[in-house]
Amino acid sequence: MVASRHVLRDIFSVLNTPSAARDLVSLLESHIHEKCPQVDVFVGLESRGFLFGLPLSTSFFKPFIPIRKKGKLPGKTKEVSFKLEYGEDVFEIQAESIKPGQCVVILDDLLATGGSLKAANELVSSMGGTVGLNLVCIELKDLQGRNNITSPVQSVLQL
Repeated sequence: MVASRHVLRDIFSVLNTPSAARDLVSLLESHIHEKCPQVDVFVGLESRGFLFGLPLSTSFFKPFIPIRKKGKLPGKTKEVSFKLEYGEDVFEIQAESIKPGQCVVILDDLLATGGSLKAANELVSSMGGTVGLNLVCIELKDLQGRNNITSPVQSVLQL
């Protein structure tokens, strides 16, 4: 029998070490100061984008807005469907959460094919916001997800 050569890449080992987690959040913060200092709103993608979105939004004293899978947000929402490596899904955002003209930083842990990040960009744009920066911890360069995103992308680690 041949063993699977699938390699899982995630950020949980970093989160297991408080000093490394603090350093990662500090590094993300420095990217925002450098690339998008005019940020008005932070958006985190379900669910690992929430891990970084909330501490960064409080550090900058700006609102945090979650983008979640369909049916998980209260109130009126806007939605967009998107393709994943393994099928399709739907993202939602609360309809009044982003105001026209606001500069948005979108956060997630991983950029693979770019489907979820592209969908998040579409939601922000549909509300009149401008994506100033897409910020991810890990980018899988071979999958070329960055090519599907028209707004600026910054990754901490490229594999």
